[in-house]
Amino acid sequence: METGTALFLGFIVLQRLGELALARRNTARLLARGAREVGGEHYPVMVLMHAAWLLCLVVFGHDRSLSYGWLCIFVVLQALRVWILASLGARWTTRIIVIEEPLIERGPFRYVSHPNYMLVAAEIIVAPMVLGLTWIAALFTLLNAAMLTWRISVENRALAPLRETPGHRSK
Repeated sequence: METGTALFLGFIVLQRLGELALARRNTARLLARGAREVGGEHYPVMVLMHAAWLLCLVVFGHDRSLSYGWLCIFVVLQALRVWILASLGARWTTRIIVIEEPLIERGPFRYVSHPNYMLVAAEIIVAPMVLGLTWIAALFTLLNAAMLTWRISVENRALAPLRETPGHRSK
């Protein structure tokens, strides 16, 4: 395995594991403050899909060379990831957690309702392309589109009452 490829794959795996730990911590804190989870029945399916995507990257990409053009796009996406995480702070989680507080409207949330889903959709394409794995990008883009259709509809229904509160701007 080339060093660059090993570093790239290692970064993605460690990043996702770190995010799961952060999400678990944030979820526990939000629930302790009176928040509630919505749509948990789809969560195992989503985790399985993302785990399969990661496994495919490692299994089919471990012996590939990096495409530096796609890698540059991936780096830009990581800057967006940091912006999203910083904007949500302790409210960022991988689950749909609803708390009776005003919705976040700073950072990328000033411009779009679901920037994290846009980011993940882009990463599902870009990361495999860094390794020249077009078929993985295509397959998981279709699977992710189905997942996000389900998830966003659940999340939008759950957040609708908060969007209707005085002072909240609708997008």
